[in-house]
Amino acid sequence: MAWQDGAAKWFNYGDLEVALKQQLLVEKNNKELLEDCFYKNLSFGTAGLRGELGFGTNRMNIYTVRKAALGLALYIKSCGEVAENRGVVIAYDPRHQSAEFGLEVAKVLGFNGIRCYLFDELQSTPLLSFAVRELNTFSGIVITASHNPSEYNGLKVYGEDGGQVTLEAANAITAHTESINDLFSVEVAEEAILLKEGLLTYLNHEMSDRYVLHLNGILLGGEPDKGLSIVYSPLHGAGGKLVSRGLEVAGFSDVTIVSEQAIPDPNFTTVKYPNPEESQAFEMALTYGYKVKADLLIATDPDADRMGVAVRDLEGEYVFLTGNQIGALLLNALLEDKSDRDTMPKNGVVLKTIVTSELGRAIADKYGVKTMDVLTGFKFISEKILEFEETAESTFLFGYEESYGYLIGDFVRDKDAVQASVLIAEVAARYKAKGQTLLDGLHELYEEHGFYQESLESITLRGKTGMAKIDEIVNYFRSTSFVKEFTKPLSIIEDYSSGHFVNVETGDRRPLNLPIANALKFILSNGAWFAIRPSGTEPKIKFYFGVKGATKVESDALLLKLKEAVMTVVEGLTSDS
Repeated sequence: MAWQDGAAKWFNYGDLEVALKQQLLVEKNNKELLEDCFYKNLSFGTAGLRGELGFGTNRMNIYTVRKAALGLALYIKSCGEVAENRGVVIAYDPRHQSAEFGLEVAKVLGFNGIRCYLFDELQSTPLLSFAVRELNTFSGIVITASHNPSEYNGLKVYGEDGGQVTLEAANAITAHTESINDLFSVEVAEEAILLKEGLLTYLNHEMSDRYVLHLNGILLGGEPDKGLSIVYSPLHGAGGKLVSRGLEVAGFSDVTIVSEQAIPDPNFTTVKYPNPEESQAFEMALTYGYKVKADLLIATDPDADRMGVAVRDLEGEYVFLTGNQIGALLLNALLEDKSDRDTMPKNGVVLKTIVTSELGRAIADKYGVKTMDVLTGFKFISEKILEFEETAESTFLFGYEESYGYLIGDFVRDKDAVQASVLIAEVAARYKAKGQTLLDGLHELYEEHGFYQESLESITLRGKTGMAKIDEIVNYFRSTSFVKEFTKPLSIIEDYSSGHFVNVETGDRRPLNLPIANALKFILSNGAWFAIRPSGTEPKIKFYFGVKGATKVESDALLLKLKEAVMTVVEGLTSDS
């Protein structure tokens, strides 16, 4: 269907939701916007939908949410009556229409005879994952756009293990969803009827209580000085209650909450971008930190699956740590603790993504622990954990990704900023007891294993033309022309689309043994690397870089040269955009 036909159908639909109808009428002459809203259907990324709020088939709205919910319902029904009765847990964050979308999902699933458990207030993504496992439901859904700006929302789908749905399940749900030709035809049940028939149950604080009890199992051994001063901000999101309770359970009493950002706010009024990966998200936390002279600043994103930190140095200034640096500190502390207590399993495995620092592998090697790479996306980490459970050949120890996502205890099967916040506080407290900070700990790791440095460059290319340009960029880097023209000596090319890696010098070609994905990784002869990956949830293409030097000065120089070489190629490809 041409985008004009799709737009006309929305204009002519008499029962269109009032707010959407008004938006549509205001923009009726904005052809560029109309085309972007209707030229395609909003599609699944790594585990569900995510997009800008608004009218149209390429936006998050009540109709696209209902359609996705029906796609899930049809998938669950295809799995049998037991799956229907086990049901679905639904959670939502504080974004615009999140609570409404959560109820609409329940009303669609309930209409189709599928039992639903809906949280009675906003809750975090890790609690949703935990609840799926606790209640033994067949699936779970959280309404969130994670760390995206306020104009976005999304819908993430989880499997029965509490992890984001597998590619196989996602493809099946997508197929069912795409079979629905008329998204205005999706039927819903009344909330009161679902409650009366037992197809809808509201969940209260009891699930949070159960989760907090499990946090005790991931605390480090011993009793390091807990006199650490912490400032924490939920960034207007769902993490406030659980992170605060987690820190309290771990014995931290000197915790100051950024009160202005403890209030759920769909507009994220006090912060430009609610992403703890960005230093600007810490502006208010910094003000609090300087006032109380906090040792550690912690922030979590709106659905509390990502966590960022800043550390006060000896001069009293705050230094922001990267996701890779936080991961290295957490991993080292965990493995050191298990080694000291003689609880290290012989078959332990650390899981990280293909674009996460190699420092983690070096740390794990020191303790005789295997490191395994997976594709970008925490769902692939959770899938490996499930595989370990089923085969009993490996034991999960820690999983992380460079984009500020970490998992310690496998009672959750997605990245968990609550767990990570508690553990990073414990690690900081241990260093403080020795008269050190996390920065000292990080420097010790660099001195021991080498000065690893990483960087990320993202280019946003919106709309239909932007998506075409992203495809063009990836295709060029995949071509033989790039390999011949690139000035740096390439050693290995890993093409996750073909599922093979190639030794550039010998031509040797072998399987990667990973799922198919639209991503590339290039490893240079000196061990440096860069990777290219279009985002599955945003109109972006991302370029990752990693180097290792004997000194920080050397690694700085290596990183700068690598980035310049790659981004010069990219600039040439985008100069006509």
